[in-house]
Amino acid sequence: MIQKMIFATVTSFLICVLIGPIVIPWLSKLKFGQSVRSDGPKTHLKKAGTPTMGGIIIIISLLIADLIFSKWDKYMALTILITLGYGVIGFLDDYIKVRYKRSLGLTARQKLLGQFALAIILAYFSKNLVGTEVIVPFLKKEINLGYYYIPFIMFVAVGTVNSVNLTDGLDGLATGVSFMVTAFFALIGFFMNNTSLTVFGAAITGALLGFLKFNRYPAEVFMGDTGSLAIGGAVAVLATMTKLPVILPLVGIIYVIEALSVIIQVVYFRLTGKRVFKMSPLHHHFELSGWPETKVVFVFWIVTLIAVFLAFYGIS
Repeated sequence: MIQKMIFATVTSFLICVLIGPIVIPWLSKLKFGQSVRSDGPKTHLKKAGTPTMGGIIIIISLLIADLIFSKWDKYMALTILITLGYGVIGFLDDYIKVRYKRSLGLTARQKLLGQFALAIILAYFSKNLVGTEVIVPFLKKEINLGYYYIPFIMFVAVGTVNSVNLTDGLDGLATGVSFMVTAFFALIGFFMNNTSLTVFGAAITGALLGFLKFNRYPAEVFMGDTGSLAIGGAVAVLATMTKLPVILPLVGIIYVIEALSVIIQVVYFRLTGKRVFKMSPLHHHFELSGWPETKVVFVFWIVTLIAVFLAFYGIS
């Protein structure tokens, strides 16, 4: 299985690197350019017009590698369904943004309805495939959630998807953080001797590494919601199917911090009319504090790398 994992990673990486120079000009030709928030950092205004919806590159690379090296079973079917499903929601959101030249696409209600529908599918079918037990890291034991399993997994899926989406705000940030997270779950799938989860995790890791070539500073293309929601779905399904959703706050600590910064900012502002951070999500706070974009990204990558090592320790 180690060979399949390596081949899946390398194949998806190469596909991404090869099709990137084809898809990116195509996105530019179709005028699928990024609309920048008017209330965002002024340094981001220069990014307006950069091709977005680059998540298509990640998804294509992932699917081809996964279909080549994985076997068709219920595990693969569910991982692909959830990842593609969230990717489609992101695609629709991106398309509306670029079609009507605005920074907001689908309404919050429309996105949440789609996200919860997919979360229900993930919770129901994963319950039948892996049961209702989840592994508690560091304690090295499983607990049975019983009737709480489905609402818990729904919360994990929707929370993860939106947290990854919030993290995608700087060149290479979400891409770099996420490839470490998916690599972690690919290795967990390997230790579980589950070929489908291993190959899927390896394929998306390779695709993210390949995409980083185009998405690192200064980015030639953005993943858009097409990419961030698909990645969030992939992370959620990997965590669920490996019985490790409880470890997500650690291995995905940047996702959690970014989401919490937004929640804290909104709640505090509504209560007091004042702000805790200069801007949320948190990466914008550091930007406005004088950190170069590349420094923010590098620090967040390092934090994720440390968290991944701690997560391995917690389940070993």
